[in-house]
Amino acid sequence: MALNTHYATRGDAAAYALPDARAGFIRRTYAHLALAVLGFLVLEFVLLNLPGIGRVAQLMTTGFNWLLVIGLFTVVGYIADYWARSSTSRSVQYAGLALYVAADALLFLPLMFVAVYISNDPTVIPAAGLITGLLFAGLTVVAFTTKADFSFLRGVLIIGGFVALGLIVASLIFGFQLGVIFAVAMVGLAAVAILYSTSNMIHYYRTDQYVAASLSLFAAVALMFYYVLYILMALRR
Repeated sequence: MALNTHYATRGDAAAYALPDARAGFIRRTYAHLALAVLGFLVLEFVLLNLPGIGRVAQLMTTGFNWLLVIGLFTVVGYIADYWARSSTSRSVQYAGLALYVAADALLFLPLMFVAVYISNDPTVIPAAGLITGLLFAGLTVVAFTTKADFSFLRGVLIIGGFVALGLIVASLIFGFQLGVIFAVAMVGLAAVAILYSTSNMIHYYRTDQYVAASLSLFAAVALMFYYVLYILMALRR
């Protein structure tokens, strides 16, 4: 999740821009979010059809390799978010978004491999996508209709993120499964992240920061999709 707080000052924020500029910023943000989701799906399709990809997916989750993968993803995620907020180069912003999408596609690989090749349920991924889309739409409506400032949720996300990471590390060290309850809690954390990111887009981002805003939204949506898919697979086993 992208929790960087280098936004515009209140006077420079999109919330204080002219209506046309503000509307254009919102349209561009969601257009870039849609492109990020499409790029993720294309990359995942390519990865899942590479020869020997099953072995790669298995190695990623063997022993402490998964902890290394998560650590690398966290570092890459911060770099991507920093690039996406570049104030000097639009190409660097796009490189940040592309880097994050690619890193997410790799992170999702083991779970997606199981969903596609092992679960024997071709409906589980579309179902997870539909549920995630509906939840995202509902949370977006809440953020826009209430116009509330949800920036106070940053503390919840930071604490929740550290707790989740601690539980994941503990599960790898001591060999226990986190299970469906943990996944449900993570879906709740992703919902908080969507509210937080949407609120920041409305209240704090400048009208030229649509790439960074779309990355923040994509990170929250991807987190929700991952654990919704996990829950559906667990319930259908």
